[in-house]
Amino acid sequence: MNRQRGFTLVELLVVIAIIAVLMAILMPALRRVKEQARMIKCQANLKQWGLIAAMYTEANDGKLWDSAPGSPAYWWIRFLEPRYKDWKANKIWFCPTATKPIIDESGIKIPNFNIFNAWGIFTGTDMGPNGIAGSYGINGYCLKPRTATTYEGGVSVKDGFHSANSPGASQVPLFTEALRFDLWPKENQRPADNEFAAWSGNNMGRCCINRHQGFVGTLFLDFSARKVGVKELYKLKWHKSFDINGPWTLAGNGNVPPNDWPEWIKPFKDY
Repeated sequence: MNRQRGFTLVELLVVIAIIAVLMAILMPALRRVKEQARMIKCQANLKQWGLIAAMYTEANDGKLWDSAPGSPAYWWIRFLEPRYKDWKANKIWFCPTATKPIIDESGIKIPNFNIFNAWGIFTGTDMGPNGIAGSYGINGYCLKPRTATTYEGGVSVKDGFHSANSPGASQVPLFTEALRFDLWPKENQRPADNEFAAWSGNNMGRCCINRHQGFVGTLFLDFSARKVGVKELYKLKWHKSFDINGPWTLAGNGNVPPNDWPEWIKPFKDY
């Protein structure tokens, strides 16, 4: 007579242990695959912004969008075409890792927001039917103020890149992941001490954020897009007089000792 034999308790525990080991091996790989997919989607969004910017500059003598009168290139988003202003309809505003705006539709700022939140929602005059929100910011030095002679922070407007046809455009960031829709980084600005810090007046801190395991998606003035190391942001040519060999770079001759980097950014590649 045949009798079916079930698992003994020991055998069952062995199977569970094997499954646990396999999961421990597979989970990091699965996380890497998911992160790679998010990075690819992020770069695809930035390439779409590159197409939008390219078409606009082609029709406007190489110039990018306008800015609020009397300001140092503020509120460029007001001058976008209406079809790009609605954050609900225009999903290319959002990196897949940062899709929830820090301000809800009632105008109330959500609690405990951090680098994985989008900025906005900005509503009102010239802001579209549902307002504007997103997780990318423009390099403010690529915009030309109407009357101001300096940008935010005091950099001369003469040092801005006011045309998509500028020399070295492949090293000039146009859009990058950010905690604000505009930014004016400086080479001596320290990264945020807290990895998950919300937006502040530190312009480099607005974009030096760990959304993609040490990288951020970036679109350049030649309309190419790639991932950029968070420390590599200090090597990009944000404006014409930006020192790409500043204190936070390897070429800075140790002006900033390695231990001066905030703890969250220390493990990432130096440039």
